[in-house]
Amino acid sequence: MKRLIKYVPLHFLVFLILGICLQFYYEIWQYGFLKLSFVFGVFIVIYILNIKKQLTTISTFLIYLLIGISVTFLNDSRNYKNHYGNFNKEEAQVLLKITKVLKPGNYYQKYIAEIINVNQYKTIGEVLLNVQKDTLNFRFSIDDQVYVKPVFKELIPPLNPYQFNYKSYLAKQGIYHQIFIEKHQYLKSNLKETSLIGIAESIRNKIIKSLKKRNFKKDELAVISALLLGQRQDISKGLLTDYQNAGAIHILAVSGLHVGILLLIITFILRPLERLKNGKYIKAICVILLLWIFAVIAGLSASVVRAVTMFSFVAIGQSFQKKTLIEFSLITSMLFLLLVKPMFLFDVGFQLSYLAVFGIIWVQPKLDSLYVSKYYLDKKLWQLLTVSIAAQVGILPLSIYYFQQFPGLFMLSNIVIIPFLGFILVLGIVIIILSVLNILPQFFADFYGIIISLMNSFVRFISRQEQFLWQEISISFKIMLVLYFIVFSAVFFLLNKNSKRLVIFLVSIVLCQSIYFLEYKKAKEQNAFMVFHKSRFSIIGSKIGKQLNIQHNIDSVSVDEIKAIKPFMLSEKIEKTNKIDFKNYINFQGKDILIIDSLGVYQLEKMQSPIVVLQYSPKINMARMINILKPSLVIADGSNYKKDVLFWEKISSKFEIPFHYTGQKGAFILTD
Repeated sequence: MKRLIKYVPLHFLVFLILGICLQFYYEIWQYGFLKLSFVFGVFIVIYILNIKKQLTTISTFLIYLLIGISVTFLNDSRNYKNHYGNFNKEEAQVLLKITKVLKPGNYYQKYIAEIINVNQYKTIGEVLLNVQKDTLNFRFSIDDQVYVKPVFKELIPPLNPYQFNYKSYLAKQGIYHQIFIEKHQYLKSNLKETSLIGIAESIRNKIIKSLKKRNFKKDELAVISALLLGQRQDISKGLLTDYQNAGAIHILAVSGLHVGILLLIITFILRPLERLKNGKYIKAICVILLLWIFAVIAGLSASVVRAVTMFSFVAIGQSFQKKTLIEFSLITSMLFLLLVKPMFLFDVGFQLSYLAVFGIIWVQPKLDSLYVSKYYLDKKLWQLLTVSIAAQVGILPLSIYYFQQFPGLFMLSNIVIIPFLGFILVLGIVIIILSVLNILPQFFADFYGIIISLMNSFVRFISRQEQFLWQEISISFKIMLVLYFIVFSAVFFLLNKNSKRLVIFLVSIVLCQSIYFLEYKKAKEQNAFMVFHKSRFSIIGSKIGKQLNIQHNIDSVSVDEIKAIKPFMLSEKIEKTNKIDFKNYINFQGKDILIIDSLGVYQLEKMQSPIVVLQYSPKINMARMINILKPSLVIADGSNYKKDVLFWEKISSKFEIPFHYTGQKGAFILTD
C-alpha cells in the first residue's frame, strides 16, 4: 500500500481528475486555445528552470491539473468554430454519418450520428438520431451517410425530481441535441467511407447472420451476441432485468472479467513463445495485438476499450516481470484513458470496473487468509467467494447510489456462473469460427444453446427470489462518499490493527450516522407543494414531513405505484402516502393555490395573487381570469392539450405573468 501511495502517476491521476471535474462542472476555462497554451507554457518553464524544489513540485501538480482542464476543453466539440451549433440550422440540408447503433425504443430506431456538414460547410459534433420504425424494420449500419433537413431539438431533462437524467448522460458523451425523422424524410447517400468500427460491424453482422442459421433461440442468440460480440441491443428487457436482479449483469457486458479470462487463455496458448530469444516481449506484443483485435470486433465500446487498455498494461508488466503490476497497471491505464477520453471519468461502468478491481486487490487477500484449506476444491471455491465479496465491497456504495438496489444472492450467481465462464467463452469462440467457416455441426450448436439456456434459466431462478433482492434503497452523494470512507478505513484497520486506525474507523461510522441523522431531520421538517408531470394525467401533491398527499386521476393505480413520483418518494424518504382531493384550493405556508379543472370555476373570494394550476384544459377566458385573480404564477400540467398550453403561455406573457408548463420545465416544487 505504501509503495502504491508513493507511486508518482497516482499523484498525477488525482490532479488530472480534479482538473477534468473543474472544467466539466464549472467550465472554468473559456478563453480559447491560444491563451490556454500560454498558461500551460508558463508552468512548463517553471518546471524546467527548477528554481526551487517545492515550486517545481507545485508546478508539476498544477501542470496535471491544467492538463485535466485542457483535455476536457479540447474534447468539447462546442469549443471549435466548425461545430454544427455555430451554423444556421433552420431549413438546412445536413449530411449525417452513423457512428453507433443504439437499442431501439418503442417507436424509433436510435443512433448516434456525426454531423459531417451543414449546407455543404464541413462541421463536427454528434447528435442523437431517432428514425421512425417502419413495417420492414429497416436499420441503418455504421458508416451509412444520410441527407436530412432536420429540426434540432434540445435534449429534455427529467420532468420529475430524482428521475434518471438522460440529458446529462448524453452531455457527458458530447451530445447536446436530438433529431426526429420519419422514413420519407431522409435520403441515403451512395457514398460510404468505411471506418474501423464499420469494418468491425460488418464482421459482427456476418457472424450473427451465420449463427442465425443454427436455430438458436432468440434469448440464446442475444446472450451469445452480448457475451462474445459486445452487442446487447437484442436482449429483451425482461432478461436484462433478471441478470441485474441476480447480480450478474456484468456477465452480459464485455468488460474486465471477459478480457481478463481472454488474457489468461491467450497467455497460456502463447507460452511456447517464451522459449525464443526475447520471447517474453514477442509474446506481450502478440497478446496486446490479439486483445485489441477482440476489442475492435466487440465494437470498441467504452467498457471494452478500458478493459483492453488495462490488461494491455498488465501484459506489458508481465513481460518485464514487475511486482505489484496489477496496482500500477490500473493506475497507469486509468491515467492513459483519461488523457485520451476524459469523459470516461463520468461513465458508470468505468467507475464500477476500476472500483471492483481495487476491491479485489485490497480486500480479497485479507479475506482469503481467514480460511486456509488443505483441499483443492474448497480452496478454489473459497477464493471465488472472497473475490466476489471483495468486488462487491468495492462497488457496493456506488451501485446502491446509482441503482438503488442490492442483489443479496450475487455470491451464489457468481459462484455458479463464473467458474464456467471461461469454458463458455472458449466454446463460444470455437462456435463462431466454425459457424463462419460453415462447418459447424448442428449438434454442437444445439449443445452450446443448451448451456446458454441453462445459464439464463438459473439467472431467472435467482432473480425470482425477491426476498433476497433489496430494492428502493436511497442514499445521498454525501452518504455514498462516507460509506467509502468506512470501507477504506476498515480495510486499513484489518491490514494493520492498531488503536489509531481503529479510531479512524469508528470516526467514519459516527460521521455516517451524523450525516444520515441530519438528512433525515431535514426531510422530516421540510414541507412542499408539487405539481408533477405525466402526459395526459394530472398529479398534484403536498408533502408534510414524511407524509405525502397526492391528488391524481390515474384509474385503478395506488399512489405508491405511480412511476412519476416513486423516485421522489424514495429520495425524500416518504413513509406514508394518501390519495386526497384538494377541492380546488390549497393554502401552503400562507400562499393561496387555486386549481382550475375542466369545470373552469375560479371566482373564489379573498385570494391574494394566488398560484393558479390549470388541469384538464379548462374552457376559460385566460385574459379575464388574469384580470380577476391577478395570479403570481400560472402552472399548466401534463393533462392539458398542448395547443391550449401554447395559447395560455402567450396570454400570460402579454400580461407579464410567469408561466410554468411541466412538459417543458419539469415538475413545479414549492418548498417552505
